[in-house]
Amino acid sequence: MTSALSDRRAGSGGRWHEKFIVEERVVPASSRRNLYISSAVLVLVGLVCFLVVLDSVRESDGLSVIDRPIQSWLEGMRSPTLTVVMATVAIVFGPVVLPIIVLVTVVWWGFAARHAWRPLLLAGSMLVGVATVQILAPVIGRHRPPVSAMLIGVDHTSSFPSGHVMGAADFLLITTYLIFSRRRNPVYAVIALVVAFVLALATAACRVYLGYHWPTDVLASMSLSLVVIGGVIAVDTWRTVRVRPAAQESP
Repeated sequence: MTSALSDRRAGSGGRWHEKFIVEERVVPASSRRNLYISSAVLVLVGLVCFLVVLDSVRESDGLSVIDRPIQSWLEGMRSPTLTVVMATVAIVFGPVVLPIIVLVTVVWWGFAARHAWRPLLLAGSMLVGVATVQILAPVIGRHRPPVSAMLIGVDHTSSFPSGHVMGAADFLLITTYLIFSRRRNPVYAVIALVVAFVLALATAACRVYLGYHWPTDVLASMSLSLVVIGGVIAVDTWRTVRVRPAAQESP
């Protein structure tokens, strides 16, 4: 009996230890290189787009000229039904519900998965995204649209970039990457990325529609999300991707 109990404890300890052993993927050298290139491109494009939008906002020119026309156009589309839909999207990806969704996802995934690397990476990258918005928004200090345009309460916090949009885009894109980067069928990955991108755009549209952000606020958030997902791909590749020996590659 003592031996059986010891075996069970050893097995339990082994499984717990295994949680923190990162699963490795063996790929051709070209695949690993492509992952790093994709990561670098996403980070570079995201940073450039964010800086262009930021400069436009600070100088009140360039892309910022789209703010009022697009806001007016979306305000003209307002209807009771559409407002309910947009408000629901805003609540689901808002600062109360989304953290709960992320927490449940991370905890469930952490226990259900053989290894905890991916849920921990998701949690860490989401924290990076939140910290980025919390630092940038008060420093930039952009005012939101007029209070009269806000449909579900008043918000006097800084507008640029949008925390709602960045949180939603980070969660959707990072989760999609972490799940489908391990799948062999690229069709499912493409479909999942399209769905994630559409949902992120819906969140962006709803924040402008509801009167809480200018269009350039959400463009800045989407740009920063590209930087975050690029960083996630780089870290994940560095930690989990190993190059297949040349002798094992197909001629």
